[in-house]
Amino acid sequence: MSGETHSESDHPNLESETVMSKKIIAHDLGTGGNKATLFDSDGTLIASVFASYPTNTPGPSLIEQKPDDWLRAVSESTRQLLAETKTDPRDVAATAISGHSLGTVPLDKDGNLLREETPIWSDRRAEEEAAAFFEKIDPTEWYMTTGNGFPAAHYTVFKILWFLKHEPEMMRRADVVLGTKDYINYRLSGIRATDPSYASGCGAYDLEKWAYSEKLLEATGLDPALLPKIVPSTEPLGPLTDEGARLLGLTPETVVCCGGVDNSCMALGAGSFKKGRVYTSLGSSSWIALCDSLPTLDVAAKSYVFTHVVPGMFTSALSIFSSGTTFRWVRDHFCRDLAAETEKSGADVYDLMTAEAALSPPGARGLLLNPSFAGGTMLDANPNMRGGFAGLDLSHTRADVIRATMEGIAMNMRAVMEALKKIAVTEKSLIAVGGGANSPLWRQIYADTLNMDLLRVNIGQNAASLGAAALAFVGTGIWDSFDKIDDLLRAETAASPIPENVAVYEKAYQRFRRFSDALGRLD
Repeated sequence: MSGETHSESDHPNLESETVMSKKIIAHDLGTGGNKATLFDSDGTLIASVFASYPTNTPGPSLIEQKPDDWLRAVSESTRQLLAETKTDPRDVAATAISGHSLGTVPLDKDGNLLREETPIWSDRRAEEEAAAFFEKIDPTEWYMTTGNGFPAAHYTVFKILWFLKHEPEMMRRADVVLGTKDYINYRLSGIRATDPSYASGCGAYDLEKWAYSEKLLEATGLDPALLPKIVPSTEPLGPLTDEGARLLGLTPETVVCCGGVDNSCMALGAGSFKKGRVYTSLGSSSWIALCDSLPTLDVAAKSYVFTHVVPGMFTSALSIFSSGTTFRWVRDHFCRDLAAETEKSGADVYDLMTAEAALSPPGARGLLLNPSFAGGTMLDANPNMRGGFAGLDLSHTRADVIRATMEGIAMNMRAVMEALKKIAVTEKSLIAVGGGANSPLWRQIYADTLNMDLLRVNIGQNAASLGAAALAFVGTGIWDSFDKIDDLLRAETAASPIPENVAVYEKAYQRFRRFSDALGRLD
């Protein structure tokens, strides 16, 4: 039955001396591409390979990707990983995916894609459908049931309703709607399923019951059978099909485990899988998340909650939608010469950008940037707001623009931290993962802006990969529990607040808040 959750006792027992000696390939299926990472059985990271894919914006609020681009990236990165590490495919016991959330991939009964491009998490086409739904269901009741704190149009069931209205012929052929990583799992294993963490972002999931909400689904009018069955995140879906093995360059003996949503996999990989642990992810979007045995809900702040990949736990967060993507926009439109230079030198363009930003003083000589280029969050006055610069004059340089971008993202994250402190007890230091945590300058800007010690763990940008790998390790019996992660992670102080910088950023932050409020009032 759709929505059924399988118990751990349903797992096949895959533990053996052969499996115990084998490796895991984890996939971090992100907004910009897929990273395939190889782990030894003790959790040691051996190597990783990244394959990108494009995002398309065919119209206002329409943000799409091609599911077959995901599959191509998974295939290419896996094959390259095996080749570069000279790994025998027979030594790979299992694979699991951390997938970007709120995907909406319709398939027919034969498993054929019904749309070449499908909406990703940031797509907001379904605002009218969400508004019609809330004529039947109180918005506060919906939020307190689901923990879905993004603007409602982001969530899967409303995008399905948009399909029903605008593409009814396609929906008459639809048999199931899968998420991002669940589509890849289907193509690799032949099994249509999701896990509690991914299902909790569908817009009709009951956090308390750990299942789809019959009441909310009835209010949508959708057939519950359109949503995939729910199994544990560690669940071995089965071995690779012959086609799946061919795509990945592996053998049919490799097991596909269900995996989880990126937020929850990253939390697990960052060590945030026990009550009270907090971390921040500094990536394409950025968030601060708390792990607890109960969802941390707040009607005003609209913290968003995903069921954890760890049974009995939840990860509750507040976020900004565009951080690394805004920085990439600055790269593409202000730093083309630096990008060209890296093609000759092999240097990282972001290293060149941050080196130039370091020439600008803290506060970027009065220049401010609001990074909400993908829209505002529920913390903002208007979710439809857009970002911008303030205080720009003829004396400012590109170094100031780059630094103001970095500082503006950090200031937006300070607003997130202040809201989180109002609804939960947080630690005095913060573990940081993701690409932004690799930059010494950015780490210092965060520490000064938040006035907190920033800790960096050795797993770095591979937290989501480690989380997905841990699901496969536990699912195949290689590990007895997730506690092994605590043995793998080492935290070090990456940056501590500098008092004179804190004073500069305190004044800048007050200006930033007034600027952000003004942007929210623009039509």
